Amino acid sequence: MGEDVKAIINQALELSSVERAIIAEQLLLSLDSPTEEIDEVWAKEAEARIKAYERGDLQSTPMNEVFSKYE
Repeated sequence: MGEDVKAIINQALELSSVERAIIAEQLLLSLDSPTEEIDEVWAKEAEARIKAYERGDLQSTPMNEVFSKYE
């Protein structure tokens, strides 16, 4: 990690939590550049998972059970 990056991180850590959250969100958005190819891969994966579930190869967990872990 270069000195410039370290300096930016140190400056960011001095900001309020709201300001850091805004920066984090913007940085994450800058990494998210969906493409038609990526969308197609995800669509195929979703279809494969649905078919696996319908065949009984994939089990599901009730939503309330999943969310209860995070309460």
